[in-house]
Amino acid sequence: MRAVPGRDTSAELKVRRLLRPIAPGYRLHRKDIPGNPDIAFLGAKKAIFVHGCFWHGHDCRRGARMPKTNTDYWRAKIGRNRARDVRHLEDLAALGWRALVVWECELADETALVARLRVFCGH
Repeated sequence: MRAVPGRDTSAELKVRRLLRPIAPGYRLHRKDIPGNPDIAFLGAKKAIFVHGCFWHGHDCRRGARMPKTNTDYWRAKIGRNRARDVRHLEDLAALGWRALVVWECELADETALVARLRVFCGH
């Protein structure tokens, strides 16, 4: 697990590439914002999280796949990740922030993702 990057993943880089023409001026990985969002618009109080389907337990095909070995460990780890994600979204909402979660599987349909990003950013 040490080899799995926590930031600047290929999914995150793709979202940033799609977001740059829509709404530049974002900040990356701000530790002073609950949940340390991947992308943050400070003035607008908007945060974007780019989640890997497996690591965050998405209900897609890739997220539902469970390793054949050490299943109890992975089930508990992904459960903790999901609980942490919910807590971070609640903390952001309590501070008046809006948050968008982009799942790794959504990157396959760039047109739909760009539309979602435009709506979220207000463009």
